[in-house]
Amino acid sequence: MDPRVWVVMPTYNEAENLAAIVDATATELERLVPGDYRILIVDDGSPDGTGEIADRLAGANDAVVVLHRTSKDGLGHAYRAGFAVALDGGAQLVCEMDADFSHDPRYLRSLLAAAEQADVVLGSRYVDGGGVRNWGLLRRVVSRGGGMYARAILGVSVRDLTGGYKCMRRQVLEAIDLDSVRADGYVFQIEVTYRAILAGFEVVEVPIVFNDRTAGKSKMSTRIALEAMWRVPSLRRTSRRAVRGESRSAAPVG
Repeated sequence: MDPRVWVVMPTYNEAENLAAIVDATATELERLVPGDYRILIVDDGSPDGTGEIADRLAGANDAVVVLHRTSKDGLGHAYRAGFAVALDGGAQLVCEMDADFSHDPRYLRSLLAAAEQADVVLGSRYVDGGGVRNWGLLRRVVSRGGGMYARAILGVSVRDLTGGYKCMRRQVLEAIDLDSVRADGYVFQIEVTYRAILAGFEVVEVPIVFNDRTAGKSKMSTRIALEAMWRVPSLRRTSRRAVRGESRSAAPVG
Protein backbone atom coordinates (compact mmCIF):
# COMPACT_ATOMS: atom_id res chain seq x y z
CA MET A 1 0.00 0.00 0.00
CA ASP A 2 1.05 3.58 -0.62
CA PRO A 3 2.26 5.48 2.46
CA ARG A 4 -0.49 7.68 3.90
CA VAL A 5 1.60 10.52 5.41
CA TRP A 6 4.11 12.57 3.43
CA VAL A 7 6.29 15.33 4.87
CA VAL A 8 7.50 17.73 2.18
CA MET A 9 10.73 19.47 3.14
CA PRO A 10 12.14 22.09 0.71
CA THR A 11 15.88 22.70 0.96
CA TYR A 12 18.41 25.20 -0.28
CA ASN A 13 21.85 25.20 1.31
CA GLU A 14 20.85 23.14 4.33
CA ALA A 15 23.92 20.88 4.44
CA GLU A 16 24.47 21.72 8.11
CA ASN A 17 20.97 20.71 9.14
CA LEU A 18 19.63 18.11 6.74
CA ALA A 19 20.88 14.80 8.14
CA ALA A 20 19.86 15.68 11.69
CA ILE A 21 16.40 17.01 10.81
CA VAL A 22 15.60 14.04 8.58
CA ASP A 23 16.72 11.61 11.28
CA ALA A 24 14.64 13.40 13.93
CA THR A 25 11.61 13.55 11.65
CA ALA A 26 11.87 9.89 10.67
CA THR A 27 12.22 8.88 14.31
CA GLU A 28 9.08 10.80 15.26
CA LEU A 29 7.06 9.51 12.30
CA GLU A 30 8.13 5.94 13.02
CA ARG A 31 6.62 6.32 16.48
CA LEU A 32 3.41 7.88 15.16
CA VAL A 33 2.73 6.06 11.88
CA PRO A 34 5.27 3.23 11.66
CA GLY A 35 6.11 2.41 8.05
CA ASP A 36 3.26 4.56 6.75
CA TYR A 37 5.16 7.70 5.74
CA ARG A 38 7.62 9.30 3.38
CA ILE A 39 9.92 12.29 3.88
CA LEU A 40 10.28 14.12 0.57
CA ILE A 41 13.29 16.41 0.30
CA VAL A 42 12.85 18.97 -2.48
CA ASP A 43 16.26 20.45 -3.20
CA ASP A 44 16.60 23.49 -5.43
CA GLY A 45 20.09 22.79 -6.74
CA SER A 46 21.88 23.72 -3.51
CA PRO A 47 25.55 24.54 -4.22
CA ASP A 48 26.63 23.47 -0.71
CA GLY A 49 26.07 19.75 -1.28
CA THR A 50 22.61 19.48 0.28
CA GLY A 51 21.38 17.45 -2.68
CA GLU A 52 24.18 14.92 -2.33
CA ILE A 53 23.46 14.54 1.39
CA ALA A 54 19.78 14.03 0.55
CA ASP A 55 20.68 11.24 -1.88
CA ARG A 56 22.80 9.52 0.76
CA LEU A 57 19.93 9.71 3.25
CA ALA A 58 17.55 8.24 0.69
CA GLY A 59 19.99 5.45 -0.02
CA ALA A 60 20.10 4.55 3.65
CA ASN A 61 16.36 4.85 4.36
CA ASP A 62 13.58 3.77 2.00
CA ALA A 63 11.22 6.26 3.67
CA VAL A 64 13.27 9.20 2.34
CA VAL A 65 12.62 10.42 -1.22
CA VAL A 66 14.49 13.18 -3.06
CA LEU A 67 13.28 15.53 -5.77
CA HIS A 68 16.09 17.49 -7.42
CA ARG A 69 15.19 20.78 -9.05
CA THR A 70 17.70 22.66 -11.16
CA SER A 71 17.00 26.21 -10.02
CA LYS A 72 16.01 28.18 -6.94
CA ASP A 73 12.80 29.90 -7.99
CA GLY A 74 10.98 30.22 -4.72
CA LEU A 75 9.39 28.32 -1.88
CA GLY A 76 6.01 28.14 -3.55
CA HIS A 77 7.41 26.47 -6.66
CA ALA A 78 9.28 23.94 -4.52
CA TYR A 79 6.19 23.09 -2.49
CA ARG A 80 3.97 22.74 -5.55
CA ALA A 81 6.47 20.33 -7.10
CA GLY A 82 6.68 18.40 -3.85
CA PHE A 83 2.91 18.24 -3.44
CA ALA A 84 2.60 16.77 -6.94
CA VAL A 85 5.07 14.00 -6.11
CA ALA A 86 3.33 13.26 -2.81
CA LEU A 87 -0.10 13.06 -4.40
CA ASP A 88 1.22 10.83 -7.18
CA GLY A 89 2.66 8.63 -4.43
CA GLY A 90 -0.76 8.15 -2.85
CA ALA A 91 -0.45 10.61 0.05
CA GLN A 92 -3.60 11.14 2.11
CA LEU A 93 -2.01 13.66 4.46
CA VAL A 94 0.67 16.09 3.29
CA CYS A 95 2.72 18.09 5.79
CA GLU A 96 4.93 21.11 5.15
CA MET A 97 8.06 21.40 7.26
CA ASP A 98 11.22 23.51 7.29
CA ALA A 99 14.61 21.79 7.21
CA ASP A 100 16.39 24.00 9.75
CA PHE A 101 14.82 22.81 13.04
CA SER A 102 12.64 25.91 13.31
CA HIS A 103 9.79 23.38 13.08
CA ASP A 104 10.30 20.83 15.83
CA PRO A 105 9.39 17.30 14.63
CA ARG A 106 7.72 16.57 17.98
CA TYR A 107 4.79 18.74 16.90
CA LEU A 108 3.95 16.26 14.16
CA ARG A 109 2.03 14.36 16.82
CA SER A 110 -0.46 17.20 17.38
CA LEU A 111 -0.66 18.07 13.69
CA LEU A 112 -1.50 14.51 12.66
CA ALA A 113 -3.90 14.03 15.56
CA ALA A 114 -5.84 17.16 14.63
CA ALA A 115 -5.87 16.11 10.96
CA GLU A 116 -8.02 13.11 11.91
CA GLN A 117 -10.89 15.61 12.18
CA ALA A 118 -9.85 18.80 10.38
CA ASP A 119 -8.92 19.29 6.72
CA VAL A 120 -6.06 21.74 7.30
CA VAL A 121 -4.05 21.92 10.52
CA LEU A 122 -1.76 24.90 11.07
CA GLY A 123 1.11 24.83 13.53
CA SER A 124 0.42 28.23 15.05
CA ARG A 125 2.75 30.57 16.86
CA TYR A 126 -0.07 32.92 17.78
CA VAL A 127 -2.62 30.83 19.65
CA ASP A 128 -2.48 29.99 23.35
CA GLY A 129 0.55 27.80 24.00
CA GLY A 130 2.38 28.92 20.85
CA GLY A 131 5.28 31.29 20.51
CA VAL A 132 8.68 32.08 19.01
CA ARG A 133 12.21 31.84 20.38
CA ASN A 134 15.37 33.76 19.54
CA TRP A 135 13.72 36.38 17.33
CA GLY A 136 14.68 40.03 17.38
CA LEU A 137 12.10 42.77 17.79
CA LEU A 138 12.00 43.65 14.08
CA ARG A 139 11.23 40.11 12.98
CA ARG A 140 8.53 39.79 15.63
CA VAL A 141 6.91 43.01 14.43
CA VAL A 142 7.09 42.01 10.75
CA SER A 143 5.61 38.57 11.41
CA ARG A 144 2.81 39.78 13.67
CA GLY A 145 2.08 42.78 11.50
CA GLY A 146 2.02 40.75 8.30
CA GLY A 147 -0.42 38.29 9.81
CA MET A 148 -2.72 41.01 11.11
CA TYR A 149 -2.62 42.79 7.75
CA ALA A 150 -3.53 39.61 5.85
CA ARG A 151 -6.33 38.73 8.28
CA ALA A 152 -7.85 42.18 7.92
CA ILE A 153 -7.61 42.27 4.12
CA LEU A 154 -8.95 38.74 3.61
CA GLY A 155 -11.54 38.79 6.38
CA VAL A 156 -10.48 35.55 8.09
CA SER A 157 -9.80 34.78 11.72
CA VAL A 158 -6.87 32.36 11.36
CA ARG A 159 -4.18 33.79 13.62
CA ASP A 160 -1.04 32.42 11.94
CA LEU A 161 -1.67 32.79 8.22
CA THR A 162 2.02 33.08 7.38
CA GLY A 163 3.20 29.97 9.21
CA GLY A 164 4.78 27.16 7.20
CA TYR A 165 4.28 24.15 9.48
CA LYS A 166 0.99 22.57 8.45
CA CYS A 167 -0.78 19.35 7.54
CA MET A 168 -3.39 19.10 4.78
CA ARG A 169 -5.65 16.37 3.55
CA ARG A 170 -5.26 15.21 -0.01
CA GLN A 171 -8.71 16.55 -0.90
CA VAL A 172 -7.63 20.08 -0.03
CA LEU A 173 -4.66 20.09 -2.40
CA GLU A 174 -6.79 18.60 -5.15
CA ALA A 175 -9.47 21.26 -4.74
CA ILE A 176 -7.56 24.54 -4.59
CA ASP A 177 -5.99 24.60 -8.08
CA LEU A 178 -2.36 24.60 -7.00
CA ASP A 179 -1.15 25.20 -10.56
CA SER A 180 -2.54 28.72 -10.44
CA VAL A 181 -0.83 29.64 -7.14
CA ARG A 182 2.03 31.94 -8.07
CA ALA A 183 3.03 33.46 -4.73
CA ASP A 184 6.14 32.51 -2.77
CA GLY A 185 7.32 32.90 0.79
CA TYR A 186 4.80 34.26 3.27
CA VAL A 187 2.19 34.79 0.57
CA PHE A 188 2.29 31.18 -0.61
CA GLN A 189 1.35 30.08 2.90
CA ILE A 190 -1.40 32.69 3.11
CA GLU A 191 -2.84 31.80 -0.29
CA VAL A 192 -2.98 28.04 0.28
CA THR A 193 -4.80 28.47 3.59
CA TYR A 194 -7.12 31.15 2.23
CA ARG A 195 -8.11 28.99 -0.73
CA ALA A 196 -8.85 26.11 1.63
CA ILE A 197 -11.15 28.37 3.66
CA LEU A 198 -12.91 29.60 0.52
CA ALA A 199 -13.45 26.02 -0.61
CA GLY A 200 -15.26 25.23 2.64
CA PHE A 201 -12.61 23.09 4.30
CA GLU A 202 -12.17 23.05 8.06
CA VAL A 203 -9.01 24.84 9.18
CA VAL A 204 -7.76 24.56 12.77
CA GLU A 205 -4.67 25.79 14.59
CA VAL A 206 -2.57 23.88 17.11
CA PRO A 207 0.15 25.60 19.16
CA ILE A 208 3.82 25.31 18.28
CA VAL A 209 6.91 27.15 19.44
CA PHE A 210 8.99 28.32 16.49
CA ASN A 211 12.74 28.23 17.09
CA ASP A 212 15.00 30.41 14.99
CA ARG A 213 17.67 28.43 13.15
CA THR A 214 21.06 27.96 14.80
CA ALA A 215 22.90 26.75 11.69
CA GLY A 216 22.82 27.96 8.10
CA LYS A 217 21.46 31.17 6.70
CA SER A 218 17.85 32.34 6.83
CA LYS A 219 16.00 32.57 3.50
CA MET A 220 13.81 35.45 4.70
CA SER A 221 14.39 38.66 2.75
CA THR A 222 13.00 42.16 2.37
CA ARG A 223 11.67 41.15 -1.06
CA ILE A 224 9.57 38.37 0.44
CA ALA A 225 8.15 40.70 3.10
CA LEU A 226 7.30 43.37 0.53
CA GLU A 227 5.70 40.78 -1.74
CA ALA A 228 3.21 40.06 1.02
CA MET A 229 2.15 43.70 1.16
CA TRP A 230 1.23 44.05 -2.49
CA ARG A 231 0.09 40.50 -3.27
CA VAL A 232 -2.34 39.92 -0.42
CA PRO A 233 -5.12 42.25 -1.67
CA SER A 234 -5.16 40.49 -5.05
CA LEU A 235 -5.76 37.13 -3.35
CA ARG A 236 -9.42 38.01 -2.77
CA ARG A 237 -9.99 38.05 -6.52
CA THR A 238 -7.61 35.38 -7.81
CA SER A 239 -8.36 32.83 -5.10
CA ARG A 240 -12.13 33.04 -5.47
CA ARG A 241 -11.79 32.54 -9.21
CA ALA A 242 -9.42 29.60 -8.87
CA VAL A 243 -11.01 27.56 -6.11
CA ARG A 244 -13.17 24.69 -7.18
CA GLY A 245 -16.44 24.08 -5.38
CA GLU A 246 -16.83 27.78 -4.66
CA SER A 247 -20.53 27.33 -4.02
CA ARG A 248 -19.86 25.50 -0.75
CA SER A 249 -20.60 27.58 2.31
CA ALA A 250 -17.35 28.72 3.87
CA ALA A 251 -17.24 30.81 7.02
CA PRO A 252 -13.93 32.17 8.33
CA VAL A 253 -12.46 29.82 10.88
CA GLY A 254 -9.68 30.03 13.36
